[in-house]
Amino acid sequence: MDDLWPLTGLRVHSDDLELRYMDDTDVVTLARLAADGVHDPEAMPFTVPWTRGTPVQVARSVLAYQWGARAGVTPDRWNLELAVVRGGEVLGSQSLSAHDFPVTRTAETGSWLGRRHQGQGIGLRMRLMILTLFFDGLGGLRATTSAFADNAASNGVTRRIGYAENGTEVLVREGRPATRRAYVLDRAAWDARPAHLRLDVTLAGVDGAREQLGI
Repeated sequence: MDDLWPLTGLRVHSDDLELRYMDDTDVVTLARLAADGVHDPEAMPFTVPWTRGTPVQVARSVLAYQWGARAGVTPDRWNLELAVVRGGEVLGSQSLSAHDFPVTRTAETGSWLGRRHQGQGIGLRMRLMILTLFFDGLGGLRATTSAFADNAASNGVTRRIGYAENGTEVLVREGRPATRRAYVLDRAAWDARPAHLRLDVTLAGVDGAREQLGI
C-alpha cells in the first residue's frame, strides 16, 4: 500500500518509543484507549470536548475523527495522526497539522496519552520525536502549539523544550471562558536546544511522505 498511500510507511523511532502512521487496527485500539479515560473528569484540556460521554460515544468520536483526518490529506491541508507505541502497545496519539505547508513551512502539534500512561515522561519524548520529523524530515521552519492555561503538563513540556510564548486568547470551553496560551518554536531555537533534549531519533518513510504532501 505504500506505493498508493506513502504515508502508511511513516515511522519515527527513539529507543523503545515509536510514532507510526495509524492503520485500522491502531485506530480501533486508540479509540478503546480513549474510552478508558484521557484526563481527570473535572478537567477539559481540549477545545472540542470529545472526551465527554459514555465510553462508546468517546470511542466513536475518536474513530470518526481519525478516519476523517486520514481521508482529508492533501498537499494544501493535512493532519498527520501518528500512534504513540511502546512495546507493541498503543499509548496515545501525536499529531502534526498544516495548511499550505510548502509555502509557510509551519505546522501545529497536538497530542494526548491514555490516562494510565501519563506521568512517565512520554509526553516530552513524543514531542521531541515529532519535532525531529517536522524540522529534519519535512524541512519545517516554524512549529506552533497551544494549551489551556490550566493544563500544567502540556504547558510544562512546551516551555521545557524552548518554545516562545506567542499570545493568549479567551475561548468558550464547555460554556465558560478559558484562556488558551499559544507558543512558537523556530528552527534557530530548535537547533540551539541543550544536549539533554537531543534524542537519538530514526526516521523512516519520509521520502514517500514528502511526495504525498507535495513538499
